[in-house]
Amino acid sequence: MLLAVDIGNTHMVIGVFTGQKLRCHWRVKTGKSSTVDELAAIFHTLFTMEGLRFNDISDTIISSVVPTMQAAWAAFATRYLNTTPLVIGSDTLQTGMPVLIDNPAEIGADRLVNAVAAYDRFKCALIVVDFGTAITWDCVSAAGEYLGGAIAPGLSIAMEALGSRTAKLPQVDISIPPDSAIGTNTVAAIKSGILFGYGGMVDGLIRRLREQMDPELPQSVATGGMANLIAPYTTSIDHVDPMLTLTGLQLLHERNN
Repeated sequence: MLLAVDIGNTHMVIGVFTGQKLRCHWRVKTGKSSTVDELAAIFHTLFTMEGLRFNDISDTIISSVVPTMQAAWAAFATRYLNTTPLVIGSDTLQTGMPVLIDNPAEIGADRLVNAVAAYDRFKCALIVVDFGTAITWDCVSAAGEYLGGAIAPGLSIAMEALGSRTAKLPQVDISIPPDSAIGTNTVAAIKSGILFGYGGMVDGLIRRLREQMDPELPQSVATGGMANLIAPYTTSIDHVDPMLTLTGLQLLHERNN
């Protein structure tokens, strides 16, 4: 079995694959100071709940935007799983996707994985929108080339800033949708500003990116922890795939073995 690990700034998404089938997956808060042994304790419990053991894992692949956690996970894979992890971003990794940005070494591991997974699935020009701690827009040509994209603060960053930088505005649960764009109280107004506002930003950027990529007319696919939450407030998202990154990790492991 393959253990695929996507380490984000806020959460880690971990999946176990049997062949190409995702058997189980977990979403865990990123503890940026977690030790190797703490990871072992956490995942021993999660594995047990799914009827798995550490020695069921034969391979590990890791994508990370948090260097300290990447090191801890690599050590965990070696010490407890007895595997040599494949790390996204290593010089030996074969992605099958040319990266046409100014400095290819700058591309975030998760952004490249998403682009590879989306192009493998749709085989056309694409804009991949990942709703994580940051929101990223990644553009892929019809020939399967990574072109670049855009980055903006994510919903959680905006909510935290609104609550901490203002004296009277409360923290709000945006999982409960507003009744309309015109909020008639403070909570409803915040929900409208975040959900309709971010939906409008996503649509605006996708429109501009599509104009620049014309005549390829790219489709758009959304992923990430808040993709299902924000997609209904957009008109430009064609597909939603919350497991896109894990699928991409499985695909890249397959290509490199």
